[in-house]
Amino acid sequence: MTTASQQRRLFFALWPDAATRAALAQTQSGLTGAVIRAEKLHLTMAFLGQRPVGALAALCQVMAALPAQPLMLQLDRYGYFASQRIAWAGMQSVPPALLELRCDLMRLLAAHLLVPAFEEERFVPHVTLARKAEPAAATGFAPIFWHATQMVLAAPSMATHGYQIFAARSLA
Repeated sequence: MTTASQQRRLFFALWPDAATRAALAQTQSGLTGAVIRAEKLHLTMAFLGQRPVGALAALCQVMAALPAQPLMLQLDRYGYFASQRIAWAGMQSVPPALLELRCDLMRLLAAHLLVPAFEEERFVPHVTLARKAEPAAATGFAPIFWHATQMVLAAPSMATHGYQIFAARSLA
């Protein structure tokens, strides 16, 4: 039997560089609620939920099998998930390469039996800026051009109040 201490709440994410994090942090001014610390900003590609630590090796294999192709993302709009009260930054136009990477990731996870068979689902690529928030002001923000070159496999860390990175993959 797997105990809670032998499980981690895992996710795959695109990990911003320092300049992108700083630009994203500037978009948070004026937001209400619990603003996400700059070092925690990321774009989740697949949330896996609670997984046994024994699955880490297979998850690292999945990440290693992904195509290495850097992405140019333009974050240029605020969004809001009303049911969860989450304010976020996203894209007016999502690049096909980002959607392809997401599909590749989900298919590999399904092939390794780490998620149910992959079915197209509504994927809204975004960076969470604040929780327990009200919708962001309609004024928007100057576009942030993010040359996304790193994907990580991570989990929340109670020790650091940040994230523990189990694996990182360069997409460059």
